[in-house]
Amino acid sequence: MSNRPDKYSGKEIEFAIFCIENIAIKLDTDAQKVYSALAEKSDILYEYIMPEYEILHTQSREYIVNDIIELIKEKGVEI
Repeated sequence: MSNRPDKYSGKEIEFAIFCIENIAIKLDTDAQKVYSALAEKSDILYEYIMPEYEILHTQSREYIVNDIIELIKEKGVEI
């Protein structure tokens, strides 16, 4: 994975945390499991969520959460 957190500012990192926490709430699971699925089991965190911050953060919480959950399913990542 080429994109790493050191290239991102606080706003992207805060957004990533927002996404992880809200996905965990929606799926009724632990945020650590969601982080693992997005950052360790896949490239979703560093290749989609953080690079696409400028577009994603303008959407509703429901849209963001559902969009990322759909991507998780498409990639076959287990949480």
